[in-house]
Amino acid sequence: MLPGMPPPVDSLNIYAAAGPGMLSAVARGATPRVYVPNSASASVSVIDPATYRVLRTFPTGASPQHVVPAYDLKTLWVANKDSASLTPIDPVTGKPGRRLPVADPYNLYFTPDGQHAIVVAEREARLDFRDPHTMVLQYSVPVACKGIDHMDFTLDGRFAVATCEFSGQLVKLDVESHTVLGYLQLPADSVGHAMPQDIRSAPDGRVFYVADMTADGVHVLDPDAFRVIGFIRTGIGAHGIYPSRDGRRMYVANRGWRTVRGGPHGPGSVSVIDCATRSVVATWPVPGGGSPDMGNVSADGRELWLSGRFDAEVYVFDTETGALKHRIRVQYGPHGLTVWPQPGRYSLGHTGNMR
Repeated sequence: MLPGMPPPVDSLNIYAAAGPGMLSAVARGATPRVYVPNSASASVSVIDPATYRVLRTFPTGASPQHVVPAYDLKTLWVANKDSASLTPIDPVTGKPGRRLPVADPYNLYFTPDGQHAIVVAEREARLDFRDPHTMVLQYSVPVACKGIDHMDFTLDGRFAVATCEFSGQLVKLDVESHTVLGYLQLPADSVGHAMPQDIRSAPDGRVFYVADMTADGVHVLDPDAFRVIGFIRTGIGAHGIYPSRDGRRMYVANRGWRTVRGGPHGPGSVSVIDCATRSVVATWPVPGGGSPDMGNVSADGRELWLSGRFDAEVYVFDTETGALKHRIRVQYGPHGLTVWPQPGRYSLGHTGNMR
């Protein structure tokens, strides 16, 4: 176990402390809102989840990619990649604060002991360990792969595995020593290369699921042996992965587009994976087409919120029926939205990887 990390509530369910309605004292003080970073519009749209209406849109730095809950749940950070800054949001008032200068913040994570923020500097090909409150740089870990962007942590918190989108690789990191342990090339697909996106631990921690946008599905990774042991086909452009509140299922957002620059455009859908059988048990289409990308599950587990990356909209799915309940217009390029508050004792980053 990583020293200082809160031990898992249930060794068979890494998400046991993030069940329906299990809000911490800090999270209970937040105003329920959905924050949508519009990457192509340099803004964040704020949605009231009770009325499904956009309340306001405020400017950020250039190319905001993800809205990330802090480890202590007291701040939401907007990662403004192209303006090299983070915009803090007060989750009680919903108002943004003054931007902090931070180099190349494509994404943001926190070590399981809460001692470090990890800024994923995609363009610079490195992981920057920073103070989790002030964001002052502590040290950098360079990586020998292209397009590093998403990561998750093992059950014991000692290791992290990150995806490298443009070289089709995974990289494994020793969290305590801040050293790279190795790289893994994912299997080539029909277009000749893999394009891994989101990555998420299964509830028992024995495998990780890795969304591959060109393979149209998720690889099943043994994080200890650091090898691929299976593949689950989902839909065109498999991109974001989110656990259900009980941890039994994974919702995979199939973006429809295989590449950012174009290519085959599918209808867009969500695939539901049963973690016990590692199989798809349901598919939820976006009627008329769409581009579901990143998001998260509501605090009660009844709704899945996803950005429509290429359609300037947000989708709200009913997790019981799979029906698309709402399509909400936002500005251009919505990406890593977060639903807040969310259950859990602490956040490991991204759009709410809660434990």
